[in-house]
Amino acid sequence: MFLGIKACGMPGTYIPSNYLPILIILIVATLVGLTPLILGVLVRPKRPYSIKLSPYESGNPPVGDTRYKFSVKFYIIAMLFMVFDVEAVFLYPWAVAYDKLGLYGFIEMMLFIFILLIGYIYAWEKGALEWE
Repeated sequence: MFLGIKACGMPGTYIPSNYLPILIILIVATLVGLTPLILGVLVRPKRPYSIKLSPYESGNPPVGDTRYKFSVKFYIIAMLFMVFDVEAVFLYPWAVAYDKLGLYGFIEMMLFIFILLIGYIYAWEKGALEWE
């Protein structure tokens, strides 16, 4: 049988028809994503020339080594920024639902902020926030 009717007999013979809407959504999402890409390839003008094919379209020739190494501190600062940005993302819904959460929600958020504060103090003591 088909369309979610359980077949009699051996285990594992159930046909999951409830997944049909998910399959349709996946197909539609794939088509929505691929259609503009395919149309762009077919419709856009193709006029390659030397300046267009150069590494930089600004008209200036590249100067210096392209494999410049960034300091590790740059990445550490970026990761710290992301951590505290995620903290802010969690604080907004908590602030909106503060009245409904009560004392339990307040204690949980204070624990969350305390853990992040410990991480901030650790990063500060290690010198991760000092830009030289």
